[in-house]
Amino acid sequence: MRAQFVLQEIWIGLRRNLTMTISLVITVAIAMALLGTGILLSQQAKSSKSYWYDKIEVSVFLCAKTSSNTTCGKKDITPQQREALRDELEKLPQVAKIEYESKEAAYARFKDRFASTPGFVQSAKPGDIPDSFRIRLKDPEQYKQVAQAVLGRQGVDQVINEQEILKKFFRIIGGLQWAALLIAGIQLVAAVLLVANTVRLSAFNRRRETGIMRLVGASNTYIQLPFIMEGAIAGLAGGLISAVLLIGSKVALVDRLAGNIGFASQLTWFTVFLVIVATICFGVLLCALASFLTLRRYLRI
Repeated sequence: MRAQFVLQEIWIGLRRNLTMTISLVITVAIAMALLGTGILLSQQAKSSKSYWYDKIEVSVFLCAKTSSNTTCGKKDITPQQREALRDELEKLPQVAKIEYESKEAAYARFKDRFASTPGFVQSAKPGDIPDSFRIRLKDPEQYKQVAQAVLGRQGVDQVINEQEILKKFFRIIGGLQWAALLIAGIQLVAAVLLVANTVRLSAFNRRRETGIMRLVGASNTYIQLPFIMEGAIAGLAGGLISAVLLIGSKVALVDRLAGNIGFASQLTWFTVFLVIVATICFGVLLCALASFLTLRRYLRI
C-alpha cells in the first residue's frame, strides 16, 4: 500500500471539508473535556470519601444558656451530668473513642479552620459553639444507635452526624460530575453525527476516484483507510485541545474546590495525565469507528 497516496487522500479530504472538520474538532474537544472533567470530579470525590469516612465523628452538643432546645431550660450542663453522660457513652459498644471539647477549644478550632474567610469568623463569637463530646465510631453506619442512646438525656442539646453533612456535600459533587457526563454524552452523539456527515460528504466528493479504485480491484481496506484516518486525525486534534481544557479544568475547578472546601487530598498531575491519555484515545477511536461504520454502508452501494 502506498503511504504517499493515502496521505495525499487524507489531505484532500480534510481540505475539501475544512469547515465541517473544524466543527468536528471543536465538538470532540468539548465532549472529551467534559468527559475528562466528569472523571476528574469522580476521582476527587472517591479519594476524599476514602479519607474522610475513616475520620467521621458524631458530635454530641451539650446544653448551654444559648441552646434553643427547650429541654435544656436555658441552663448549662452540670459537671455531674457531663460525667454521667461520658460514662454512658463509654459503655456503648459502637463507640471507639471519645473526646471532650470545651467552648473555648471549639471556637479556637473554628477560627483555625476558617482562617481563610475572616468575614465568616467574625460572624461568630466565643460561646456560640457549646461544649461537646466528639465521638469516633467503630462503624460510621452505627450512628443511629448512638443518637438514640443519648438524645433526650439531661444535658444533651443535639446530636450531629458528620456523615450526613459529608453525604450532602458529595451529593453536590456527584451532581456536578453527572451533569458534565450528561453534556459530554450529548456532545459525543453530535460528534458521531458530524463524523458520519463529514465522511459521507468526503466520499461523495471522491466518488469518481473510489469508483475507479473498485474497478481496478482495490480492496475495501485500501479505499476506506484515508476516510478512517481523516476521522481519527480530527479526533486526535480534538483530544489535544481537550487536554489543554482539562489542565485548565484541574486548576480552575478541581483545585479551587479542593482549596475552598478543604478536600483532604488533591488530585495528582499523574492522574490528570492518565485521564488526558484516556480521553484522547477514546476520541480517536470513536471518530475512527464512526468513519468505518459509515463507510461500510457507503461501500455496499
